[in-house]
Amino acid sequence: MRRKWLALWAAFVVSLVVIEVLLVTGRLVIDPLTNFYFVILAMAVIGVLAIIGAVFIGIFITTRILSSREFTPFEKEMLGMREDVKTLTVRVEELSALLAGNPDQKE
Repeated sequence: MRRKWLALWAAFVVSLVVIEVLLVTGRLVIDPLTNFYFVILAMAVIGVLAIIGAVFIGIFITTRILSSREFTPFEKEMLGMREDVKTLTVRVEELSALLAGNPDQKE
């Protein structure tokens, strides 16, 4: 699966390089004023890539900011739940010890 994505990205990059070389050498001539749909397509692709890049940069910055300080809110919640489980385990052990001492007594 990973090789498939790597091959897809490699094909994408190679095609961009080929298009750039063709544009620079003059073998591919694109006049943006006469090809309106190309301009719209290029703006849409740039917009989508900008949004994806902004999301990834935002995730990266947020992770770096939260990791340099205390625990994240999720980690704090997990630690609190761990303490709850510990107290419940102690209580269950106390109740089982109490019931093991008097099997006839039911509360």
